[in-house]
Amino acid sequence: MKLTLTALPWYAQVGAFVVLAVGGCGVFYYYYEMPVRADMVGRQTQLTSLRADVTKGLNTAKKLPEFEAQVGDLEGRLANLKAILPEEKDAADLLNRMQTVAAQSNMTIKGFKPSPTVTKQLHAEWPITLELEGTYHNLAIFLDRVGKFTRIVNINGLDVKGKDKPGSTGATITATCVATTFVLLEKPAPGKPGAKPAAPAAKGA
Repeated sequence: MKLTLTALPWYAQVGAFVVLAVGGCGVFYYYYEMPVRADMVGRQTQLTSLRADVTKGLNTAKKLPEFEAQVGDLEGRLANLKAILPEEKDAADLLNRMQTVAAQSNMTIKGFKPSPTVTKQLHAEWPITLELEGTYHNLAIFLDRVGKFTRIVNINGLDVKGKDKPGSTGATITATCVATTFVLLEKPAPGKPGAKPAAPAAKGA
């Protein structure tokens, strides 16, 4: 016995058609529409992320002149810092500076003896023993001018002795002192656990 839709009553035929239509819609939704919707949601999320990145990039581009100005300012500060704390020690340059200031102050440098550097965390201290000859007044002028150097130079251990007889240059005293200058380290020295960085001492005369 064959079962066909035409053999069924009209209401049964309608019911069967409805069942087949609903089943077809379900299959279409499950196998086609759901994957398409999931793909669309993924693409929408990706689009939102890309738009956020574009907005961020545009905002960064607007701030580029400000960043460039900040870089220029930092480079200027670094140049000023290098003038105060040079990256390399140069005995010849410092000696020339000292000799110039001594000549301007009517002092004579009799001895210039650099000592080994003392390494700190961010800088190195470079002590130099000076032997000077002149007068008390000229010595004060010399120390004042050294204190005004762009490069930091601290004067310590000043020992002044009077001469029994003035020299041919009119010198009435001899003086020894330790002039300590500072060198900026290219790579900071590793600090000890719990230790605080040592700061350069204030200028002294």
